[in-house]
Amino acid sequence: MSYVDYLVRRAIHSVPVIFGLSVLIFLISRVIPGDPVRLALGPEATDQQVAALRAEMGLDQPLPMQYADWLFGVVQGDWGMSLRTNNNVFSDIVARLPATLELTVVTLFFAVLLAIPFGVVAGTNKDRWQDHLSRITALFGVSMPRFWVAIVLQIVFVVSLGLLPLSGRLSDGVAPPPAVTRLYLVDSLIAGQFGTFLDAATHLLLPTVALGLATLAQVMRLIRSDMIDEQRKDYVLAARAYGLPNTLIEYKYMLQNAFTSSLTVVGLAFGFLLGNAFLVEIVFAWPGMARYGVQAILYQDFNAIVGVTIVVGIGFVTANFVVDLLYGYLDPRVRLEEG
Repeated sequence: MSYVDYLVRRAIHSVPVIFGLSVLIFLISRVIPGDPVRLALGPEATDQQVAALRAEMGLDQPLPMQYADWLFGVVQGDWGMSLRTNNNVFSDIVARLPATLELTVVTLFFAVLLAIPFGVVAGTNKDRWQDHLSRITALFGVSMPRFWVAIVLQIVFVVSLGLLPLSGRLSDGVAPPPAVTRLYLVDSLIAGQFGTFLDAATHLLLPTVALGLATLAQVMRLIRSDMIDEQRKDYVLAARAYGLPNTLIEYKYMLQNAFTSSLTVVGLAFGFLLGNAFLVEIVFAWPGMARYGVQAILYQDFNAIVGVTIVVGIGFVTANFVVDLLYGYLDPRVRLEEG
């Protein structure tokens, strides 16, 4: 099977997953206990007003008709009205997604960038102090709640030391860069506003550490375990016998094989971070989509719940697709097995 055929097949497999997710979350959102329409109108609303809004939103139709209308609207960019903001859900998500996406991508980059060297060092120094230090770090990263880590970071670096900003994406008085991607780091570089770039980077630092600590720990321990396994293989012994430098053996040959099994975790971590960043967003007043999703759940804003879930689902599918691409690139046997 050619690499292009492999990519096409993987892309086609993603379509029924998104469709199934849309059906499932749509049905779940419509059977949530309570009456979101009455909640939106308030206790003073009359039965006629509630019935009128329900009819306006198509909630008096059978579920298959509601789903068909919703799906037709999604294709046209109409994701339904949010009961909390009274805006089109698509507009609300578009306004908030770049903030969460920027936080998620930077967090994943931070976690993988540190997990690789730490995992390699721990794996090649099994049961030495480097390995013990990585074990303690991993235990702390996995066991500590994100919101608790976020609050501790704020107390230490904001309140006590005064080194970093407390919340938000930019400091007061700093104007956002001209919108191109709505990712402040990227847009500020495009506009040549390096002061804005540094300000946005300092605002990202603490949320990134708080959100990415657990992912860093997981990936680091996986790489550590796989590096230990790779050390016992014949090609490593042969490379050492030929006198190749340890750095070349560890970071090129061993790491390529060891990192393959960690790719799945990295891919899943992206979707997980995208949908579970809400606690960090709340602590740092980050104007992202994850916080919007939690507020939608509390308010029974069913159209917003469906919209956010679909976006997170697309994030999961996209991340898995990218992982499959990298699998096929790093390990050609995957493509051969597919054929």
